[in-house]
Amino acid sequence: MGKIERLSRRSFLIGSAAIAGGIAFGSYSDVAQAAESAGSNPLTAGLGPNSVTFNPWVEISPDKITLIAQHADIGQGVGSSQVILIAEEMDLDPGQFEIRFAGPSPAYFNTGFKDEFAPFLAADQSAAAEEARAATLEYLRKTGLQMTGGSSTIPDTYEKLRVAGAVARETLKAAAAKRSGVAVADIRTRSGDVILPDGTKIPYVQLAAEAAAIPPVLDVKPRDPSTWRLVGKPMMRLDIKSKVMGELKFGIDQKIDGMLYASVKLNPAKGQPLKSYDASKALKMPGVKKVVEIKNGVAVIATNSWYAMKAVAAIDCKWAPPAYPAEQAGHWKVLENSFKPEFLGKEWRKIGDVDTALKTGKLVQAEYRAPYVAHQPLEPLNGIGIVTDKGMEIWVGHQSPQFVQHIAATAIGLKPEQVIFHNQWSGGSFGHRLEYENVRVLAEIANQMKGTPIKLVFSREEDFIQDIPRQIAIARHRGSIDKGKIVAADLKLASTAPLNGLLERSGTPTKDPDGQLAAGHWNVYYDIPNFRATTYEARGLSPSTTWRSVGASTAGFFTESFIDEMIHAAGLDPMKARIDMCAVPTYRKLLETLAQMSDWKGPLGNGKGRGVAFVESFGTPVAEVVEVTATDRGIRIDKVWVAADVGKVVDPVNFENQVQGGVIWGLGHAINCQITYAKGGAQQTNYHHHEAMRLYQCPVIEVRGLENDPKVRGVGEPPVPPAAPALANAIFAATGKRIREMPFNKFIDFV
Repeated sequence: MGKIERLSRRSFLIGSAAIAGGIAFGSYSDVAQAAESAGSNPLTAGLGPNSVTFNPWVEISPDKITLIAQHADIGQGVGSSQVILIAEEMDLDPGQFEIRFAGPSPAYFNTGFKDEFAPFLAADQSAAAEEARAATLEYLRKTGLQMTGGSSTIPDTYEKLRVAGAVARETLKAAAAKRSGVAVADIRTRSGDVILPDGTKIPYVQLAAEAAAIPPVLDVKPRDPSTWRLVGKPMMRLDIKSKVMGELKFGIDQKIDGMLYASVKLNPAKGQPLKSYDASKALKMPGVKKVVEIKNGVAVIATNSWYAMKAVAAIDCKWAPPAYPAEQAGHWKVLENSFKPEFLGKEWRKIGDVDTALKTGKLVQAEYRAPYVAHQPLEPLNGIGIVTDKGMEIWVGHQSPQFVQHIAATAIGLKPEQVIFHNQWSGGSFGHRLEYENVRVLAEIANQMKGTPIKLVFSREEDFIQDIPRQIAIARHRGSIDKGKIVAADLKLASTAPLNGLLERSGTPTKDPDGQLAAGHWNVYYDIPNFRATTYEARGLSPSTTWRSVGASTAGFFTESFIDEMIHAAGLDPMKARIDMCAVPTYRKLLETLAQMSDWKGPLGNGKGRGVAFVESFGTPVAEVVEVTATDRGIRIDKVWVAADVGKVVDPVNFENQVQGGVIWGLGHAINCQITYAKGGAQQTNYHHHEAMRLYQCPVIEVRGLENDPKVRGVGEPPVPPAAPALANAIFAATGKRIREMPFNKFIDFV
C-alpha cells in the first residue's frame, strides 16, 4: 500500500478531484521514463516462448501480435479506440492483432488525471496552470495510479500509445535493416509486414525476435495526422460484431472448471453488519452446498447461480440499523441543515464584491434539488475468485486494478502482491465498477472455500440495494440583475461527498474538500463581475460515489437552470445572452455553432419550447439545445442538438454514439429516476422502479464534434450534465413552468 498511501497524501491535496484531463508527451523518452520510473515493463514477466515486448503495450509472439488496452472497457470502446492508436503507428490492420487488458502495474499510470487534479479551470492555459499540471503529472508518474474514469481514456493515451506503436515499428525496421543490409530509410511497413525495396515482405512475427535483440529505437515521433489510415476516420468498433453476435465473453460469462456458485444477501443498511440469521430453510433447498457468514451478510454456495439466489432469499436475517436516516425525509432534512459554517467544504471561487452587488438591482433566488440515483449497468456485479495457501486469483471487470488487489487482500489478510487480478469486459459501469463490494465479498467467500473457484453473481435486486448511489444535493442560489445584465451570482451547494467517499472505501481517506462538488459549480465561464461558488458537505447520510459525470451531474443542472432564470429575469434571449457573456473564445465558438446547428431564432410559440445549457466537465465543454412540445398527454421531447469540443475526434462513429448515449442517459435520469430510502434500505430494486428513457421517448439527437480545444479531451461523461438543465429550460419555454427538482416526473407528465 506504500504507493497508494503516498497518493492519498498529496494527489488529492493538489486540487479538485476525480479523473480527467489532457496530456502531451513530447517524445518516446518521456513515455519510457514514465514507465521506467513507475515500474518496469510488466509484459516482460510471463512472456511465452520466443515472445518479445518492446514496451508495456506491444507483445509479439511467433503466431500473433497482442496489443494491450491499459484502460478497462466498460462500454466506452476502449477495446477499439485505444489499440487503434498503436495499430495506426505499427501499420496493423483490424484483424491482425489480439487485444488484452493490462494487469495491475504502475507502468500504466493515468496521465490524463493531471488536468483534473491541478487546481485550475480547464480553460486556464496560463503558465501557472501548466506548471501545476506538470507537477501533478510528475506526481502521478511516481505514484503510478492506474484507473479508468473521468473520461480520461483518450486524453491519457492519445499520444503515448501512438509513440509506443512508432517505437515498435521503427525497431522492427532496424532489425530488418540489420538482417538485409538495406538502409532503414529505404524500408517501409504495411499491414503487419516490413517491406524491403525489392518488395520482399517480412512479417513482424518472423522478425520480432531479432528486433528484441537490438536496442529499441527511441528517437521517434508519431506520424503526421495527414497520413493516418485509422485514427480520425469512421470505423466499426473492433468489439461490436462479437457483442452483437453474443460471442464476446463479459465477466459474468466466464467459467472455470470445478467452480461453485455464490449469491449473497447483505444488510440493506449499507455498510452495517449482520446481527443474526436462520439458514435452516436454505440448507434444505436443491443444489445448496454451504451457507457462509461474511462481514455484512450471508452467502449461499450452490451448484448454479439460480439455486444460490433462490436459497439466499430464503434466509431470515436480522440486521444492524443504518448509520443514516432510515426514511428519505430525514435525508433531505440533513441537507437542508447543512448550509452552515461547520459544514463548509470550500469557497472555490470568488470574484468582485458579491454581497454588495446582491443588494443592487433585482434579486433572483431559487432552490434546486437532485436525489440519489443508481448506476444500474446491465451486467450486475459479479466475479470469480479462488483462494489457495499462496494467495488469491480474481477475475472481475473493474476500473481500478491496484485497488482490487488491495481490497481483496485486506479482506482476507493477504498482501496485495499475493492477489493476481484478471480484468474482464464489463457490461456497463457508469461509476459502479469503481466500487468494491463484490470484490470484498468474493474474497471473504472464497477464503472460506479454499481451493474451490467461486463465481459470485449479485441478483439484480441485490445490485440495486447495495449500489452506492450518486450524491444527493440541494443548491441555494442568489443573483442580481441590473440594467438588463447579470451583475452577481452567489452559488451555494450542499451535498454528500462522492469522491471522498470512494477514496475512503479505497483505503485512501482524505480530509480535503471534495473537488467533485465544485464540478459544474465553480467552472462557470460567463463574464459575471461578482461571482462566488461555495460547497457544503453534509454528514451522516447514505454513502455516495462517482456516477457518470459525478459532481457536474447535479451541479450542472443547478447552475445552468439558475443562469437561465437570471437571463429570463433580465429579459434576454437564453442563447444570445450565453454567447454574449461567454468569456472563453473557443467556448463562445461552441455556443455559436450550437445556435447555428439548431437554427436558434428565439421563442417558438404554439406549445413548443427550446432550452439551452452549457457545462464544462472533465475539461470538455458541451452545449445542448432541447426542443419540446407540450401535448395533451404531457411533454414530448422532439429533438436535441449537441456541440462538444474535444480537441481531436479519434473515432467519429464512437464519438457520436458516446454523445447520444450521454444525452439519453442524462434526460432519462432527469425525467424518471431516483433512489429513496425506507426502513434503512433502497426502495427501488429493479428497472421498473428506476426507469431510464424508453425507446419511443428518445428524440432525434444531432451531434457535432469541434476540434478547437488545444488539448485532447474525453467525451464519455461530459454530454450528461447539460441534458437536464436544457430540458428544464425547454419545459419553461413551452409551458412557463420552472422545474427545480429531479426527477421531473414528480411535477409534470411526459409522453
